[in-house]
Amino acid sequence: QEQLMESGGGSVQAGGSLRLSCTASGYSYTLSTMAWFRQAPGKEREGVAAINRYGFTTYAESVKGRFTISQVGNTLDLHMDNLALEDTAMYYCAADVAPTDSTSYIPLGLEGWRYNSWGQGTQVTVSS
Repeated sequence: QEQLMESGGGSVQAGGSLRLSCTASGYSYTLSTMAWFRQAPGKEREGVAAINRYGFTTYAESVKGRFTISQVGNTLDLHMDNLALEDTAMYYCAADVAPTDSTSYIPLGLEGWRYNSWGQGTQVTVSS
C-alpha cells in the first residue's frame, strides 16, 4: 500500500531542535518531489520546505537558515533548529508521486497543488 508516514514530532522549548522524518512506502521508484507543510490552529496550511530528487531545495522565508530538508531515496527529513513559538503546528509530509523520466525537469515549489499524496501529520509544539 502506498503511503506517507511521518514521525519525530514532539514538544520542545524555544531555541531547541527537532528532526522530522517521513517514509514513503509502496513505491518502486524514487519520488520526484517531496515537501513539508504545516498548519497551525486557525491558520491556513503553508509550505515549509521542498526538495526534488536532484537535490534542489526551496524554503519558506520564515524558516530559512533554521530548517534543513533532505531526502535519501524515499525518506524525507526536516531538521529544525532554533525553534520558535510560531513554529508550533501540525507538520505534514507531501509528495508528487507521479512517475517521471530519470532526466525530466522537475519544478519545485511550496504550493499545495503540486503534491498529490499526503501523510497524516505529526505535531510539533514549541513552548517558552
